[in-house]
Amino acid sequence: MTESLFPGVLSRRARGVELSPIAAAGARAAQLAAEGRSIVVVTSGEPDFDTPQAIKDAAAAALAQGQTKYTPTAGTAALRRAVADRYRLRHDLPVDAANVIISNGGKQVIYLALAATLDEGDEVVVPTPYWPTFLDSVRVNGGTPVLAPTAQADGFKLTPHGLRQALTPRTKWLILNSPGNPSGAVYSHAELAALAAVLREHPSVLVLWDEMYEEIWFGEPPAHLLRVAPELAARTLAVNGASKAYAMTGWRIGWGVGPAALIGVLEAVQSQVSSGPSSLGQAAALAALQGVADDFVETARQAYARRARLVVDGLSAVPGFQVTAPQGAFFAWIGVADLMGLARPDGGVIANDGDVVDWLLEAEGVAVVHGAAYGLSPYLRLSFAASDARLRDAVTRIGRAVAALRPARALEAAA
Repeated sequence: MTESLFPGVLSRRARGVELSPIAAAGARAAQLAAEGRSIVVVTSGEPDFDTPQAIKDAAAAALAQGQTKYTPTAGTAALRRAVADRYRLRHDLPVDAANVIISNGGKQVIYLALAATLDEGDEVVVPTPYWPTFLDSVRVNGGTPVLAPTAQADGFKLTPHGLRQALTPRTKWLILNSPGNPSGAVYSHAELAALAAVLREHPSVLVLWDEMYEEIWFGEPPAHLLRVAPELAARTLAVNGASKAYAMTGWRIGWGVGPAALIGVLEAVQSQVSSGPSSLGQAAALAALQGVADDFVETARQAYARRARLVVDGLSAVPGFQVTAPQGAFFAWIGVADLMGLARPDGGVIANDGDVVDWLLEAEGVAVVHGAAYGLSPYLRLSFAASDARLRDAVTRIGRAVAALRPARALEAAA
């Protein structure tokens, strides 16, 4: 269909929202693959592992038992208790079921929180580089994103000075993501304590603590904001889920943990958005939290650590690439400033990270995502949630594509 909506149909909020850049990159790669090209896709933040069999068995058992009806809006009592138990046992936090809401993925928890709290003109501080959903979720709910730049020298982590610079009397939320997407950054205990000291000076600012990659880390386990600064619990919403740790992206189960009063408001909003999440998905997530796949979580983490080394070592050898070794999650964050101004064999000049992405796809069939989508250029994001063989192929192809670039003057002289 080619016709467009007539003028005035779309709201101002909707006009400011775009298709996820990760989805857009994947769609373009899929189109080229359908045309017969050999394409290596390393764009998606989705584990390549299958959901562990014990988790699938739990869902099958729930199905056989007839657990196919509507669930309570905030999630089943059993799963809410299991999430609460997890926070008490792992982080020594006083959490009970009333502090937990189960949603259709962590992304929905974020949307609900912003929908429930933002008024026009309210500001949300988002460190860069950021997961694009943060910005669009703020905008579609009438808020104003305020970008807080980070630096490579600081590990792409927000500093107390950067936080102070971003806060204003209109600030409603600060979003923190650790382990981070796209940078792989993990905040230390000392770094979180320093940020908490600033937040104590601004008692009206809420904190959205995105810990979706909590189980994927390399080195020391990630520090938890509320373990470091328990006094922030009354204004912090932690967001997590089953997708990354248990390879359950398609099951669409995430959760939010926060003050009971806030959770109650999120429940009310969710009752009008989607009602309760899938009964079978919740049964599967409950089994996961009860430990049936703990061995898988550790095995997968070790695999991601090995793949991180493979990608970092391989791409660090590519001229013009500056690779920041991730501390967690499964993304390589790659600086490509040294490629700016180089020329392709056809004479086209690399002017930005989008041009680098286009060249890698056109020349060697490697699909990555440009850093501009995450608010910081010129960078690339490559997902190593893929097999070792695919990653080796991607590294080899990227090396060939970059080797084909030449200084523009050299091409002009040859012509």
